[in-house]
Formats: sequence, structure tokens, C-alpha cells
Amino acid sequence: MSAPYDVIVLGLGPVGCSAAILLAHAGLKVAAFERDREVYKLPRAVNMDGEVIRSFQRIGLGEELNALMQPIRAGERVGFVNSQREWLFGQEPRPFGVNGWNDNSFFDQPEVDGFLRDTALAHPNVDAYIGYEVLEFSERAPSKQMNAVEVRAEEIGASTPGAVLSIEGSYLIGCDGASSFVRKSLNIGWHDLGYDHDWLVVDIISKPGNTLNVETVQICDPDRLATYVCTKDPYRRWEFKLNAGETWEEMLEPAKIEALIEAWTPKGTYEIRRAAMYQFHAATADTWRAGRIFIAGDAAHQTPPFLGQGMNAGMRDVINLCWKLPMVISGVAGDALLDSYQAERLAHATDLVEWAVSIGRLMEHLAAVEAAARAGRPAPEAEPAQQSSGYGQGRTQPPMRDGLIHIDQVSDKGSTGYLFRQPDVRDASGAKCRLDEILGSGFSIVARTGADLTLSAQSRQLLDLLGAQCVTLDELEPVRGRFDQLFERSAAAVVRPDRYVFGHTSDTVTLDALITELGDALALTRAVQSPPETA
Repeated sequence: MSAPYDVIVLGLGPVGCSAAILLAHAGLKVAAFERDREVYKLPRAVNMDGEVIRSFQRIGLGEELNALMQPIRAGERVGFVNSQREWLFGQEPRPFGVNGWNDNSFFDQPEVDGFLRDTALAHPNVDAYIGYEVLEFSERAPSKQMNAVEVRAEEIGASTPGAVLSIEGSYLIGCDGASSFVRKSLNIGWHDLGYDHDWLVVDIISKPGNTLNVETVQICDPDRLATYVCTKDPYRRWEFKLNAGETWEEMLEPAKIEALIEAWTPKGTYEIRRAAMYQFHAATADTWRAGRIFIAGDAAHQTPPFLGQGMNAGMRDVINLCWKLPMVISGVAGDALLDSYQAERLAHATDLVEWAVSIGRLMEHLAAVEAAARAGRPAPEAEPAQQSSGYGQGRTQPPMRDGLIHIDQVSDKGSTGYLFRQPDVRDASGAKCRLDEILGSGFSIVARTGADLTLSAQSRQLLDLLGAQCVTLDELEPVRGRFDQLFERSAAAVVRPDRYVFGHTSDTVTLDALITELGDALALTRAVQSPPETA
């Protein structure tokens, strides 16, 4: 039996590696298990959100991760086209978004996965068991002598068969993919969100002489729906929806793939990197926490790829868990904080999955409109979800709708439950930095002026217990981007470690009231009112 760990992570894909890295940087001892000895050599995810890069920025790795992203190319755009690839609507990528990084960046997954795994394995707080098959896990009531979770695993192809490794930890996170052993072992069911279609995915390496545009488009062709993605150079991707009667076997025939690509670029101007069949799903797991065991990433939710949110949503899962677990394990916050994980992430992930599904439905609708025009029939009307589902039509990332937030302030056009803006700023000395570098790694109180930071003694005790930073904007000048729009109507805001806005002041909500609410939710009030006895 090994020494106990704070957290055991099952699966070292991008989500599991992120969990191991973030937990280790928070000072926790992590054990990580992964079946595959090598990083998967072919691409799957291709797009990374600025929110993910921002989370690595907070542990000093933002620039390193961002260096693996594709810079925005001249003339690049994202949107919808018809069967002739004529532009319908869309938008150009933004090099500097709400998070202080490019909103969406293309990358090559084997390269990023290698960086994440190497980073996780190099951290002294991480013990990695690569090439191990997890046989079972169990949970029991914790005691002073024993931790609550035990994992039993066996090395694949070990020279001494039958030797089983036993690991103990306080918590376990299953980041083990869509066919999750953890989810299945816990008998957790799925909530189907109504999208199951077969698609062929083709990745290529482009060569000189290709005729491919620098754009990412949803092709709304009545004869075949498709997606073209201009990923990190020199890679490109297509996703082709199967039509009625087509089989997986015939779609994977080299001649069929060549015929599909020939309409885009001549043979000889590319090399096939991967061709695979997928059934795109839209579903969320019924339960994300069972005692001290959690699931994250594809184990907890699956989405069609039209928004590029599958991996990003999974990384948001562990970003959420990885600031809460250290607070609970250290005793600063109560265990109930961990119940907010599913409350926050399920609603947010469901919004994104439903948005991806509505994009698929919008493609179908636009193709039906073109088919009607060809036949001289009236165009069908779009459903409300389709009308607001495209790129560049005013829809943004959904807010957090439940959990550790001042729920009364949540709305689709508000600030609470949304990410707090991060501009580049200059301080009074003339030094430049990103705003998060001033906010620190934990909770922060951000106010327009020093006068807006007038606090009660209990509020200051709570903030001291949290190690929260208090920052005033009148001492800072934005040099790229802008301060959060909430300051147009509010004097101050409480910002969480993951940079979501907990709440902001208003005519009816004071800063002291917000801090008291936060303390109650974290079970901090008792610690302030009745400090522990000292020797």
C-alpha cells in the first residue's frame, strides 16, 4: 500500500493532465493513472478557448501553452456557407477577448497533449502510473489512519503478472473518456439531448499547390452537410455527414475520401493524416459526484463538434474542481463546496451542448432553404433556437446559472456568473501586466476606487481567511482591452479564483452582504466567529 494522496486522477488526456497540473500547483499530492504509454499521435480536438489558456496563465504557464497555438492568419473567418461555398454569415476571429487571450485558437492535439503530459509528469507533486490498467476502485468512510478512496491497478504487460498496485487518496477524478470506467462502475446514466448522427472525419497535411481557403465553415449543402476547419498549419480537417443508406465501410474507402476532397483541392496537394467514422452524440451524465468520486470531461458530457467545445468543456470541469478541492482538503471551506461542481458545470455544459446541437439543426435548416429554392418551393421557417445559434449573431458563452454565485443577479445579459474581463494594464509605476497577475490566484475584491472598499471587520476577517486580494481600478490604466462592463453600474465585485464573477454591488446589494454570503456558502462564518483554540 502506497502513501496516501490528496487526489487520484484516472486518465491523462488533456483533461486529466490539466487536473494533475492544477492540483499539483495548488500544493496537493496527486497520483495519476493512464493506460497508454505514449501520447495519442493523431488529432481529435483542434480548438482551445482563451479561458483555458487563462487558467494556465495563473500558474505561470499561459505563454508556454499559447506558444503552441496557431496565430490568426490574414483574412481568416468563421461562419456558414451554402452549397457553392458562398458566404452566408459569420465573424472574424478576435486576437484579444474577454480572457485577455485569443477567444479561440487552433492547435495540434498531439503536440499539446505532449506538453501537458510532460508538464504533469515533471511536477514533484505528481506520481504517474503510465501503462497501468485500473481494475477497481472503492470508497469508504475516511479516518485519521486511512483515506477514503482506494484504487487497485495492474501494470499492462508486467513481467510479474498478478502484481496489483493499491493506491489510497482523499478524492478521485475520473477523466477517462466517453467510455469511462469510473462512470460505468458507478452505474451513472446519460441524459440524451437529441442528436445522434454518423459523420466521417478526415484530417490532412496540406502541401504546396493546395486551393484551400483560410477559413472554418459549416457547409449547408442539401446534398451533404459538411464542416471544413482550417486548423493549425499545415493541417486541415473535414467532417462529412453520412446520407441515408451510406455505410461506414464505404465512406472509409480511399476512393470515396478522395472524391469528397477533390471538390476542395486537387489530389497530390495533401496527405491523409487520419480518416475515422464517428457517431456524434449530445448527452450529459445524470450524476457528476458520488461521495468523494467525480467525473469530468467526456466521462460527464458529450457534444457534436460544431462549436469546438468538447475538450474545452472538459477542461473547464477540472478548472472548476481544482480550486475547490484544495480549499476543502486544507479545511478552509466545507465539503458542501464540492456539491457546487455539478450545479455549476452541468448547467453550463448543457447550454453549450444544446448550442452545438442547434448549430447542427441550423445547418439542416439552411440546407432545406436552399433545397426549397432549387425546387421553387417556399422556404421553411427557422425555429427560435436556430435563429440565434450561428456564429456572429450575438450569442456568447452562457453564464453559470447555479452554484457558488449570487444567483439573483444571473441573467443572459448580466455580469454575475460570467467571466471577469482581463485587460492588459499599466500600474502607477508604469509597469505593464495582465490584470490576473494583480488579482492573485484566489478570490479577489475589485473596486473602482479605494472608497468603494470600505468593509466591516467581519468582512475583512473573512477575506483574510480566504487570502483574498483587494484591488482598485483607479490605480490601473487599461492598455489593451477594457475593464469589465459591470463597473459601468457597480462600485465593486467579488471575483472567484476561476475568474467567474460571484456577484457585484448594486442599489440593494452591498459589498459586505456579498462577502457574508460568500462566507456562508463556503462555511467560513463559523471559523470567523469562533476561531479555533490555540495551544
